[in-house]
Amino acid sequence: MSQAGYPPQHVAITMDGNGRWAKQRGLPRIAGHKAGGDNIRPVAKIFAEHGVRYLTLYAFSTENWSRPGAEISGLLGLLEQKIDEETQAFHHDNVQLLHLGRRERLSKGLRERVEAAVELTQDNTGMTLCLAFDYGGRDEIVRATGRIVSAGPSPASVDEAVFARYLDSAGIPDPDLLIRTGGESRLSNFLLWQVAYSELYFTPVLWPDFGLEEAEQALSEYKRRQRRFGRV
Repeated sequence: MSQAGYPPQHVAITMDGNGRWAKQRGLPRIAGHKAGGDNIRPVAKIFAEHGVRYLTLYAFSTENWSRPGAEISGLLGLLEQKIDEETQAFHHDNVQLLHLGRRERLSKGLRERVEAAVELTQDNTGMTLCLAFDYGGRDEIVRATGRIVSAGPSPASVDEAVFARYLDSAGIPDPDLLIRTGGESRLSNFLLWQVAYSELYFTPVLWPDFGLEEAEQALSEYKRRQRRFGRV
């Protein structure tokens, strides 16, 4: 039985609770999404200062397309408004930006902005921040399988290591710690392959309110965990 290595190399977060945060304040849901978006850079800085090398944030799932059209338009509009500004700030902080998920369903302008952000920061050597947008764990596994079929390796050569190279997260270590804000206790189709042995931490704190105290509580809980990876 081995204690969890500290700090975790990779933290993943399901950023839940934006809508409820807005409702509690008598605001429209889009105001909660804006507050949640504004919280990304401060939280990334907190984890970077604690030695976390990779941070993956679940921003928009493949299932979120079923939400009301006005909310989807607002979310996409917020991203398009913020991406250039945030990219420059992250680039200044030596953060590498990556995108997990589909891009073809994004508008041409937004897709180009995402690609430009990835290209601009590709040589940065600080934290790697992965934004999972139009992402679903099952969808990722299906798309990875399609890539393998297209590449044509022999079935006998496809093991877990080979399969992982065809995922959106290729080259990124699996999360050590998965945090979900907002009080729900489920994975919701997030990084299904990658979190097989992640430590899970659920907090009732809504994402726009998640800050230094909550991050340190999650890290402290992780530090107390015993990670066995199937061993005794």
